[in-house]
Amino acid sequence: MQERLNYMKTQPELIGAVLDLKKAVDKSGLDRGLIHLVNLRASQINGCSYCVDMHTREARRDGESEQRVHLVSAWRESPLFTERERAALGWTERLTKIAEGPVEDEDYENMLEHFSEPELVQLTVLVGLINVWNRIAIPFRSVHPVVPDSARNVA
Repeated sequence: MQERLNYMKTQPELIGAVLDLKKAVDKSGLDRGLIHLVNLRASQINGCSYCVDMHTREARRDGESEQRVHLVSAWRESPLFTERERAALGWTERLTKIAEGPVEDEDYENMLEHFSEPELVQLTVLVGLINVWNRIAIPFRSVHPVVPDSARNVA
């Protein structure tokens, strides 16, 4: 696969604005680990290899366990995620798949059991933002770094 277009070079001001929103979300108060899980799950759903790779590496760098990173795609079947994380992952899936139907009152009420209203806005902007990044990276074929076999850590 080859990159089609370098969007940062083509539209630095516009992509800079997206980066500014990322910085605001990162400073919003959401837990860093939760941000990684949400970014990874939305990127998995959207099939963005660049973002899956990046968010997997960032999560591991920031202390997330390899097992939890591997199980994000199957979070419903794993006991490794807290109720708050499960709520966030469910919200991420619902918003990422928004074309499948409305966000029901039940979904919203469930979120308020785990997140304050300000946190829910922060989380929702985070989900929207990762979907923006996925929708930029996929059509322009952003290519993730390839790690040589000798540098891979196989357990």
